[in-house]
Amino acid sequence: MQYWDNLIFIAVLAAGAGYFVYHLKKTVRNIKLGKPYDRSDRPRERWRNMLLKAFGQKKMFKRPVPALLHLAVYSGFIIINIEVIEIIIDGIFGTHRVLKFLGGFYKFLIASFEILALLVIIAVTVFWIRRNVIKLWRFQMPEMEGWPKRDANMILYFEFILMTAFLTMNAADYKLQLLKYGHYFSPEGITGSFPVSRFLVDVLPQDPSSLVWIERSMWWLHIVGILVFLNYLYISKHYHILLAFPNTYYAKLPPLGKSDVLESVKREVELMLDPNADPYASPEGEETAEPERFGAKDIFDLKWINILNAYTCTECGRCSDVCPANSTGKKLSPRKIMMDVRDRVEEVGRNIDINGGVFKDDGKSLFDYITKEEIWACTTCNACVEECPVENDPLDVIIQLRQYLVMEKSAAPAELNMMFTNVENNGAPWQYSQADRLNWANE
Repeated sequence: MQYWDNLIFIAVLAAGAGYFVYHLKKTVRNIKLGKPYDRSDRPRERWRNMLLKAFGQKKMFKRPVPALLHLAVYSGFIIINIEVIEIIIDGIFGTHRVLKFLGGFYKFLIASFEILALLVIIAVTVFWIRRNVIKLWRFQMPEMEGWPKRDANMILYFEFILMTAFLTMNAADYKLQLLKYGHYFSPEGITGSFPVSRFLVDVLPQDPSSLVWIERSMWWLHIVGILVFLNYLYISKHYHILLAFPNTYYAKLPPLGKSDVLESVKREVELMLDPNADPYASPEGEETAEPERFGAKDIFDLKWINILNAYTCTECGRCSDVCPANSTGKKLSPRKIMMDVRDRVEEVGRNIDINGGVFKDDGKSLFDYITKEEIWACTTCNACVEECPVENDPLDVIIQLRQYLVMEKSAAPAELNMMFTNVENNGAPWQYSQADRLNWANE
């Protein structure tokens, strides 16, 4: 029986890990649908940024209470996953608490895991209350209706169940050790330290066979739950627990307000200045019948880092919470911009999967998700970029969409078109000639 248990475990582990790698490859492929963009400069600053923002969660602590709760969940999952290593070894080889040879340090580890598991349970309970009872406004915005709301709650349920299973497993194991039952008993004494789960011992049955059933059930629930959760990440906003690290490494470094030079415009200017240039040659020197697009119409025109940003979005709403346009009732929500980019990327990815690895034009674009009203409501103040805990840049997407509307479609608002005309004719935004500029001084 033990032999079959090991084979079943190996099969489940292989399936869970394999499916996760499959999803991860699809994510990498989708990110690469964006245009190439170099973010390899200043590596020392980038490593520092990743350590502070992803590992250290520096930006989270602008709001200390949720930051401490999030730190408990984050630390719990990072550290408790050390225990998963032991579960995997036990599952493959049929051992029981294989790391117990660590002695006193092992007891310290198990005790730490239990305390962190309790903190995770407390934290996710508070997070659930904030979302569903107190109903903080940033979690109730229109873009959070439907799946985003269900997803956020699903993650909290996952975490609660995983930590409860872990503690119940330990409680049953501890009681079986006290009863000196089978392989659970060790002549050296109690294996591990159980500062939290020991309080569950009295509510568990006395029958050893029932305890074994509980311990094994919770063991399987814990490890299978982790594998299911790992594959759930692909369709969840919780993908950020993995992607936050590359996202913060490749994030835009100061000065954050500096805009990128639009390479397509730069090349057009260079062509105009070079009488011998071939206007139909691509940047690589290959012939092309279609000139490069100005700005972004669809995800293929965005930079790859914009798509990585979209996948990393935590949907926390801090960006929308500080957005002055959103605060004054405008339709713009920077969080929705990131969510819309991700939704469009996923739609394109499904299109590619259905059509054998090739995208078949579906007649859609980002403008089927993001309206012109949202795009032009942005004040380009950079507050959303400054606030984002994982260093996303919704403003960069908005600017690229604006560039497309203005330079490809001539679809700027009337006020801007007037300003463009004045700059072209008068060299200034105002509607009077250059000769009259200093008339104000006569007064």
